[in-house]
Amino acid sequence: MTNNPNAAQTHAREEQAISSLGPSSPAHSFPHLASKAFVDAWPSAFLAAERATDGASYGYAALGDVVDRSLHASVAHLTGGLSPAAMAGAYWDWAVHLASSPGKQMQLAEKAARKSWRFASYAWRCALQPNAAPCIEPLPQDKRFSGEAWRRWPYAPLYQSFLLNQQWWHNATTGIGGVTKQHENVVEFASRQALDMFSPSNFLLTNPEALQRTFETGGVNLLYGLQNFLEDMERRAGGKRPVGAEAFVPGKNVAITPGKVIYRNRLIELIHYAPTTETVRLEPVLITPAWIMKYYILDLSPHNSLVRYLIGQGFTVFMISWRNPGAEDRDLDMEAYRRLGVMAALDVISQLMPNRKVHAAGYCLGGTLLAIAAAAMARDNDERLKSLTLLAAQTDFTEAGELTLFVNESQLDFLEDLMWEHGYLDSKEMAGAFQLLRSTDLVWSYALNSYLMGERKPMTDMMAWNADATRMPYNMHAEYLRRLFLNNDLAEGRLRVNSGAIALSDIRAPIFAVGTERDHVAPWRSVYKIHLLADSQITFLLTSGGHNAGIVSEPEKKRGDYRFTSRVDGEHYADPEDWVKIATVKEGSWWPEWVAWLTARSGAPVAPPVIGEALCDAPGTYVLQS
Repeated sequence: MTNNPNAAQTHAREEQAISSLGPSSPAHSFPHLASKAFVDAWPSAFLAAERATDGASYGYAALGDVVDRSLHASVAHLTGGLSPAAMAGAYWDWAVHLASSPGKQMQLAEKAARKSWRFASYAWRCALQPNAAPCIEPLPQDKRFSGEAWRRWPYAPLYQSFLLNQQWWHNATTGIGGVTKQHENVVEFASRQALDMFSPSNFLLTNPEALQRTFETGGVNLLYGLQNFLEDMERRAGGKRPVGAEAFVPGKNVAITPGKVIYRNRLIELIHYAPTTETVRLEPVLITPAWIMKYYILDLSPHNSLVRYLIGQGFTVFMISWRNPGAEDRDLDMEAYRRLGVMAALDVISQLMPNRKVHAAGYCLGGTLLAIAAAAMARDNDERLKSLTLLAAQTDFTEAGELTLFVNESQLDFLEDLMWEHGYLDSKEMAGAFQLLRSTDLVWSYALNSYLMGERKPMTDMMAWNADATRMPYNMHAEYLRRLFLNNDLAEGRLRVNSGAIALSDIRAPIFAVGTERDHVAPWRSVYKIHLLADSQITFLLTSGGHNAGIVSEPEKKRGDYRFTSRVDGEHYADPEDWVKIATVKEGSWWPEWVAWLTARSGAPVAPPVIGEALCDAPGTYVLQS
C-alpha cells in the first residue's frame, strides 16, 4: 500500500480515463484502446492496402524479369550464347566428384608419371635420332601434325607433349563416378577446346611449316595474313559474308534450275521446277529443307544439284523456300511452320494435281518437321503421302551428338533470354555453335591457313551457302529445343498437334532414311532410331561424308560409298553395329539408289502438269533476304 498522494491521484485519473472508453471486456481490456468503428474498418482497410500493393508487386515482378533477361542477353553477346551458369554447374559436378574419388586421383597421378617418363624417353631418342618413332599418334581425323617438318627437333617433342597432355586431360574429364553424362560431355568438350587454343600448330614460333613459309617468302605471308585478318574482322563487324561468298548469288550461278514460284504466304514460297522430260512420274516430289539455312543446298551449281538430277530422271519437283524471319515473327511456333509450311505446300499441290499422292522428302530440321506432319496426317486419315524420305533428319534426340552439349535447362533459359531481346536467334549465334563442334577444321585450321600461311582457300558453292544462314523465331526455336531436344516429346509420344497426340508408329507410307558417316549435326546412329519408332517399311542408307557433303553426292563425283538395307515385314531389329555388318555396300553416289526406290513406288509416266499463273521466277524472293 502506497502512502504517496501524487501516485494515488495519478491512479485515479487513469481509472477515470479507461472507464470513459466504455465497458471493459471480461477477458481482456485492450479493445478499449480503439473505437469500435475503427476495429470494424480494419479488415477492409487491410484488404485495400493489399490490393494496392498487388499492382506494385506485379510491376516489380515484370521489372525484375526485364532486368534479368536484359542482363543475360548482354552476357550472351559476350559468350556467344553459352551460359556461364551451365558451364560452372558442369565443372562443379566434375570437380566435386573428382575431389571425392581418391582412387581416380591415384590413376591420374600414375598416368601423369607414366606419360612423363614416356615423353622424357622420346625426347632423348628424338635428340639422338632425327626420325625417332613417335610415342603417341594423333587421332585419325587430326591432320595438324601430319607434315614431315613436325618430325624434326625441337618441333617433334612439342607436338608429342601436346598430344600426351591432351590424352591425359581426356582421362581426367571422363570416367568419374557420379558425374552426370551431360556434365561429363560438357567438361570434356570445353577442356578439349581450351587445349586446342594452345596447340603448337597455332603459333608461328612453334609451327615449323609456318616458319618455313615465312623464310621462303621473306615474311610476305605474314603481311598477307594480317591483311586477311583485318578484312575478316571488318566483314564480321559489318555483318558481311566471308570473302568470296559474293561470287555465289542465288539465281545467277547457284539455285539456277528453271522454275516458277507458284505460291507465297508469310512463311514460305513454293517453287515448281520446269520439267525437262516429255513425260513425268505420276507422283510429284515435295522437298522440305531445313529452315535454319537457305533451301539451295539441294540446288547448288548445275553439276551438283539434287533438284536438277530428280527432274532429269522424270520427276515433277516442288521445293519449299523459307522466309528469313524478323522481330515481327517472334510468336511463330512449330505449329505455324507445320501449317504454313508443309501442309500449305501439300494443299497447293493437291489443287494443281488432284487425286495424286506425293513423295515427300525432308532434309535435316525439315525432315523432322515433315515427320511430325506425316504423323499428324496419319492420325487424321490424310493419305496424300505416297512415301517419306528423311535426309539426315532426327526423330529421336537422345543421341543427338555434341549439339546436346548446348541443351539443358540452364542453357536453354539463357538462350531464350538472348532470343527474347531481338525476337529471333541470329544466324551468327548458331554458326558459332556449329564452328565450336568442329573447331579444329572450322576455326584453327582456317586461322592457320589464312593468318599464318597468308593463304585463302578458294570459296566454293557449298562454303558460300553455309555462310548464307537464316534467323529463327523466338517462340519456334525455344519450343523446338525444349520439346524435341530436351524433352524428346516426338519420340516418346508427348508431342501434340491440333490438341491431339501424334505417334510416328501411325505412319504407313514407306520410309527412305539417309544418314551420313561423319555427321556432327544429326549423327547417323540417331537417324537410325527411326527403326524403333516407325512400323512402316524402312529403307536405311548410310553414305560417306558429313551432314552436307554426304547429302550433296552427285553421281559425277565418282568417289565415296554407301550402305543400305530394306526392312521387311517380320524382320528382327538390328542395332547400328550389327547393321553395318549386314548392309549391302556400293561405290559411288547414293542418288541413283534413291531414284530407283522412288521409281518403284511411282505410277506410270504421264504428261507434265500444266501450271497456271506464277508469282515470279525461281529462286523467288525469300531466298534473297538477308
